[in-house]
Amino acid sequence: MPENTLRLAVLIDADNAPRTAMKAVMAEIAVYGTPTVKRIYGDWTTPNMGTWKPILLENAITPIQQYSYTTGKNATDSAMIIDAMDLLYNNDCEGFVLVSSDSDFTRLATRLREAGKKVIGMGERKTPEPFIVACDKFIYIEVIRNAAATGAPADEAWDASRPSLKPRRRDGAVTAQGVPQSVVDLIADSLSMIADEDGFAFMGELGNLILRKHPDFDPRNYGFQKLTQLVKSLDRFEIDARPTSNPHTKHVYLRDKEAE
Repeated sequence: MPENTLRLAVLIDADNAPRTAMKAVMAEIAVYGTPTVKRIYGDWTTPNMGTWKPILLENAITPIQQYSYTTGKNATDSAMIIDAMDLLYNNDCEGFVLVSSDSDFTRLATRLREAGKKVIGMGERKTPEPFIVACDKFIYIEVIRNAAATGAPADEAWDASRPSLKPRRRDGAVTAQGVPQSVVDLIADSLSMIADEDGFAFMGELGNLILRKHPDFDPRNYGFQKLTQLVKSLDRFEIDARPTSNPHTKHVYLRDKEAE
C-alpha cells in the first residue's frame, strides 16, 4: 500500500507537544496518509490546558481526559499507550503518528512496528535517541514549524535559520553548501550498498535505506525540501533523470563519482 494512502491514528501527548505548531503538524501528517483517528491526551481540568481549546476545534482533534492521580506520575502516557494497543488489536489503522518528545513511548513505537504498522514520530529536538530510532520515520517539529512560518521553498527561505536547524547529532565538518560531511558520507555509503554494476542507484530506494539507518534524517534539516535537491547541491554525485512511460514523470538515479 502506498505510504500516502495509509489510514493513520494520530495520538498526541499534550504534556509534550507544542500547541503553537499543531496546525502545521496536522498538515505534515496529511502528506503521509489520512488521519482517521485524532486524539490528544491530558488533564483538561488544569487551568494551563485551556489554551488548547481553539486549536483542537480548528483541527478536529478529540481531547481524551486523563486525571493526574499522583504527583510526579504521568497517567497521560498510560492512557495513550492503552488506546494505541486497542487501535492495534481492532486493526482500525495501518499506521500511527506519535506526537511527543517523551522517551516513555519508545516501547510503544517498537511494539507497533513489530505488529507491522508504520510508525511516524514527531517531536522537538530534545527528544531522546531511543524514541527516535524506534520509529520508522521521525520528524522534528522545529522543521515543520519553520516550513509553515516561511511559506517559501526550504532551500531559499531557511538559509538564515540554518544554524538553529542543525541536526541533533554532532555532524562535524560541513560542505560549501552547508551540508554536514557526515550526511555526505551517509549518502555515499548507502549508495554503495544498492548501486548496480554501473554504480547507479534509484533515488527512492536510496531515501528508504537512509531512513532505515537514521529515522530522523530529513533533507529539511539542512535547508532542502527534497533529497534530490540536497544531492544535486553536492558535486560528489552524478544525477541521471531517466524518462518513463509517463511524459510528466522521470525516475532519478545517482552515482558516486568518487567510487570510480
